[in-house]
Amino acid sequence: MDEPENASADAPWKQLKSLIDTRDLASINEFLSQLQLTDTARAISRLPHYNQIQLINLLSPEDAADILEEVTDEQAADILEELTPEKAAAIVDELYSDHQADILTLLDAEDAAAILNQFDTEDAEELRTMMSYPDNVAGGLMITEFLSYPGSYTVQQVLNDLAKNREEYAHYEVHYVYVTKSNDKLIGVLRLRDIFLAPRKRRLHELMVSRPSSCKLSTPLYRMDQFFDHHSFSGLPVVDDNGILEGVVQREDIKEAIAQNAESAYLKASGIVGGEELRHLPVWVRSGRRLSWLSINIVLNLIAASAIAMNQDVIEQITVLAVFLPMISDLSGCSGNQAVAVSIRELALDLIRPGEYFHVFLKELSVGLINGFVMGCLLALVAFIWKGDPILGIVVGMGLGINTLLSVVVGGLIPLLLKRFKVDPALASSPLLTTITDMVGFFLTLTLARVALL
Repeated sequence: MDEPENASADAPWKQLKSLIDTRDLASINEFLSQLQLTDTARAISRLPHYNQIQLINLLSPEDAADILEEVTDEQAADILEELTPEKAAAIVDELYSDHQADILTLLDAEDAAAILNQFDTEDAEELRTMMSYPDNVAGGLMITEFLSYPGSYTVQQVLNDLAKNREEYAHYEVHYVYVTKSNDKLIGVLRLRDIFLAPRKRRLHELMVSRPSSCKLSTPLYRMDQFFDHHSFSGLPVVDDNGILEGVVQREDIKEAIAQNAESAYLKASGIVGGEELRHLPVWVRSGRRLSWLSINIVLNLIAASAIAMNQDVIEQITVLAVFLPMISDLSGCSGNQAVAVSIRELALDLIRPGEYFHVFLKELSVGLINGFVMGCLLALVAFIWKGDPILGIVVGMGLGINTLLSVVVGGLIPLLLKRFKVDPALASSPLLTTITDMVGFFLTLTLARVALL
């Protein structure tokens, strides 16, 4: 079995941290240029927050924007909030328009306004408009970097414009040239290759495909996904109610948004609320997001257990644990499934590798200790108030607390183990975790009860 990568002194984030400490910009740029994109995201996410800020301040706006393109939007927003408005605006200006809007939306209103104030009036208004659209409609997913020309333009005029603005257009994801009337109303489309191969004197309206497919600013995500499922286009123009060309949604962005929605639904089903979670977030934030769901689960499980409690008068003292055993099993299982969800997500983003057991163990241990203690105390209090027996409260509280700690740690590690053995973590993690937490939870609680109550 391979040695966990985080055990190596040559881990990318450790090397990068050392270079940041030296403030050797040339060496930093050379090192980053040698990293794979996924390694860049992983290295940045492992850096302490102050080192992330140092790095971004050292880099040019263009290079800093390349870094922010690779990390999550939440990480990018956290970094931008620590920069001066001037530096942040210079970096945001280098991002694609859809990414600009996504990140600015995550900032505090005051920070976002300060950054927007650094842009000229027209660009700032365009960004505010994009930020106003929900992230599941065409207006919120489109990019505004596209090529469009009046139908009266000749091929030579288009080629002249491409040559004149080649540095700007080099950053565009250009596949098509859109043809408009004088009022910017969309009337046709051309593949970029058709421009290069056409006679120089031909006009665009003679070459274009008329009445191209398009969508409205309010077109929902699932409709655009259906469109790309049935068409091989790489982009779809977005128009307003008057047919004015406003932007372009790209196939890859739609597929990514669909995947993110499915991922978000999975995390919510696993009990992680209040936003996305990655292990670079502060432990109290991560703990709070998980506890917000787990606390509700105590109430739900008390309701479910009430059917057993109604027959409590015929049960001997020791069998009162039958009421708490399902709760201990279910609540600790929920905690473990949260850790499963985060590991699966980080594996999918390539932020962790299957061999990084020690890194995941330490990160989950801290959350498990906090959540196990809180959940154990809550259940112990319930048992004490209900039965007036402090020993019973200690038994069930310790049972839940210890089993929660174990479940969180095991839940974080199981996806890595399954991935290592080429088993799909999303399919097998939860059932395996449930079996482990049930067995350990029942054994642990009954053993504690045997010692303390008999």
